[in-house]
Amino acid sequence: MKEEEVILVNEKDEQVGTMPKLEAHEKAVLHRAFSIFILNDKNEVMLQQRAAHKYHSPLLWTNTCCSHQRVGETNIEAGTRRLQEEMGFVTEIKELFHFIYKAPFDNGLTEHELDHVMVGYFNQEPQINEDEVASWKWMTTEDIKKDINNSPELYTEWFKIIFQKFDHYLEDNKRQ
Repeated sequence: MKEEEVILVNEKDEQVGTMPKLEAHEKAVLHRAFSIFILNDKNEVMLQQRAAHKYHSPLLWTNTCCSHQRVGETNIEAGTRRLQEEMGFVTEIKELFHFIYKAPFDNGLTEHELDHVMVGYFNQEPQINEDEVASWKWMTTEDIKKDINNSPELYTEWFKIIFQKFDHYLEDNKRQ
């Protein structure tokens, strides 16, 4: 099976090429990605625990779903596809904002992403793909903030960065 490729971009999110995913993470090359936060009617965030065999950040907690767009896919199409593949459900998602971050890992890999952050709403239990996800749970944003502060080692590096921006976005745009 051919390794998944990521879309290399410049700081304006213009495609400048493609590269195998692992190579992009080894070379810390800027590439396009997305992160999805699913909320329920209680404004709790659905978190996923990454599968144990992941090549980086295994068994760490993170946002509902995150991955990389494929060539020719819109951000929403990519998010919808991956949410179904990882969490086993489809719901309407919308893009909130994007930003660039860089997060090095202990194993020598680095995430350097132009990340499109999206949100959706769902009130049922996911049907997780155990090849991708070890577990899941709902948490309030306040509980997430406290837990990251008390036990940062339990969370992915990118989630700690993205969650702060997502939480500020929620504060600035309270759902009516």
